Amino acid sequence: MRVQYDHILVAIDGSKESERALEKSIEIAKRNNAKLLLAHVIDTRSFLLIDSYDPDIADRANKLAIDMLEKYQNQALEAGVAHVHYEIEYGSPKVKIPKEMAKKHKIDLIVCGATGMNAVERFLIGSVSEHITRYAPCDVLIVRSQKSS
Repeated sequence: MRVQYDHILVAIDGSKESERALEKSIEIAKRNNAKLLLAHVIDTRSFLLIDSYDPDIADRANKLAIDMLEKYQNQALEAGVAHVHYEIEYGSPKVKIPKEMAKKHKIDLIVCGATGMNAVERFLIGSVSEHITRYAPCDVLIVRSQKSS
């Protein structure tokens, strides 16, 4: 029995593993003629200390996210995915991706990298991918980096 995915969310944080997750999600979306949502969550908790030194940090983070997501959107469209859009949220990616974005967009597959960019948080309270796996209302594919031989 082949599983059909119609709405795929790929978690993008700018890491190499999220780029691999994007590549995998493009292939899955093409095979399933699925819609692809590129999701990026700007973790506002990281702004608390920086904001007093740099009040424009949120605007710059948003601009960087838009630039990154538009590049990845074009990559997916050029690869042959018919329906690609992106969404930027603010808050904790551990909550936003599995509990809010997945439900809002009726996602049936979430694709994410095994590790992202925030090693300190992963050490202290667990990885984003672990939380997505635990709380997602749908299938989850965790993508690992390619090992060099």
